[in-house]
Amino acid sequence: VERSYRHKKSHSDFFYYLLMKKEYRLKKNEEFSSLIKEKHSMSCGTFIIYWRKKQMQHARAGISVSKKLGNAVVRNKIKRQLRMMIKESIDLDTYPLDIVVIVRKPFMDADYASNKKLLEKSLKTGKINEYIREVSHE
Repeated sequence: VERSYRHKKSHSDFFYYLLMKKEYRLKKNEEFSSLIKEKHSMSCGTFIIYWRKKQMQHARAGISVSKKLGNAVVRNKIKRQLRMMIKESIDLDTYPLDIVVIVRKPFMDADYASNKKLLEKSLKTGKINEYIREVSHE
């Protein structure tokens, strides 16, 4: 009996392609630490966003969710939602910055649309745009 170990297409594959690919994510602690040490940041009630000039051909995003916000299931749901928001808000192939988004408690009280709108507003704020202009003139 010949078995096929090839992954069959399923309904969940559709969602895999919608989410941010792993190459567009910051994963290692050193990557998070070095980006945060650059000290370019802005915060609002729901997010703290750190950024620096991208280190690769494409931008990458990292997401940090504190254990204070809930158990692993809740934190993973928040990360999935945030990855989707980032993917819908910016094009990581052309965006000039690597970013780290730290989630705060008010994220839990708002719905997806409100959180997405706030993230988009935060990513287009003056401090980030000023830095993008500086980076693009180098």
